Amino acid sequence: MAHKRKWSARVKTDSTHPPAGLFNKDAATIARTLASKRVSPKGPGSGMRMLTYFINRAGRNLSAKRRATLNRAKSLLSERVRRANGTRKRAHSSRVA
Repeated sequence: MAHKRKWSARVKTDSTHPPAGLFNKDAATIARTLASKRVSPKGPGSGMRMLTYFINRAGRNLSAKRRATLNRAKSLLSERVRRANGTRKRAHSSRVA
């Protein structure tokens, strides 16, 4: 049985323009770069989608250390997205059932 190619291999995007090797850098650099207008003209939300896509596309090929770094970048970028949208993070309330 032939190995089928995944649909994500055919995705072409023009919404973000990350520089080569960006996802091999530290979390702060990744978040700062993906939030910039030069890389993500539509704003930091677009950069967040690109980072999530990269993590999902890499799948099991990411080491635990690299995945942790990318997830840290994701949380830093998420903070920038919240600031850009003017919203605050909700506090979890303790509900008694």
